[in-house]
Amino acid sequence: MTIKLSRRAALTSAAALPLAAATVKPALAGGHGGKAAPSVARSFSLGSMGVTTLLDGSIMRDGAKEIFGGGATDEEFAAVSAENFIPADQVQFFFTPTLVDAGSELVLFDTGLGQGGIQTALEQAGVTPDQIDVVVLTHMHPDHIGGMMTEGAETFANARYVTAAAEYDFWSAMEAGNRVGDMVAEKVTPMAEKMTFLGDGDSVVPGITAMDASGHTPGHTVYMLESDGQQLVLTGDLANHYVWSFAHPEWEVRFDMDKAKAAESRRKVLSMLAADKVPMIGYHMPFPAAGYVEARGDGFRFVPVSYQMMG
Repeated sequence: MTIKLSRRAALTSAAALPLAAATVKPALAGGHGGKAAPSVARSFSLGSMGVTTLLDGSIMRDGAKEIFGGGATDEEFAAVSAENFIPADQVQFFFTPTLVDAGSELVLFDTGLGQGGIQTALEQAGVTPDQIDVVVLTHMHPDHIGGMMTEGAETFANARYVTAAAEYDFWSAMEAGNRVGDMVAEKVTPMAEKMTFLGDGDSVVPGITAMDASGHTPGHTVYMLESDGQQLVLTGDLANHYVWSFAHPEWEVRFDMDKAKAAESRRKVLSMLAADKVPMIGYHMPFPAAGYVEARGDGFRFVPVSYQMMG
């Protein structure tokens, strides 16, 4: 299915992004009152791979139903919220890049907001930005590419970059004045000569495979990690909330550019994860952002990780 967006549709989508007119609380570098710094890095084991989620920041926003409940009645949305002990009028966003030690290379998935949180989280994980070998962009919304440059210089100076060809082609052709297109021009285009473009089924490095999950954006891609017979999927923005987008994958999400295609991708990938009992890491899931998917009724339930896959 080919996604075709008018410039007006792209502008509308960009205006509805999670960070619009909002101040994000970054990951903290130090504690308060002598207390230890909060955990902003959590490591897991996947066969011989090391997988670390990095909390770049978080934010609370009002208007949850307008963001995540497209097509639902107020009563339906309130009922699902109450069943899961969360307010129906507010939503907590988390921003969580993932670092994968693939053995031969350190691979970072997405770069965060560009407010310093990614550097803090990497430091807690014992990694410096110049040690990153590969930066993979699941898609090019601002909260995923914001950390690519710091004060005009490359944050990950020794890295090569990977993203879906469809994603780069769409945003790099956007006219000036589009919020996302302008940020792509500022943060991504300068790295074009260091960038590799891939499609569905292509490999980033051995054990990391791209899977098309378009709809959220034209080239939104999720990634299957495989090591020693174990699997894990990095789902990016496939599902932006751990309750509403799982319980009702068909409910429209304001940030999804092609809402029907996004819902189709969401149901397809979540069905696979539930059937095969494959764990996932989602960029906006509650930190540490890892968990499992359980089929429930006509939808799904996100089951947060506890002590499984401990690194």
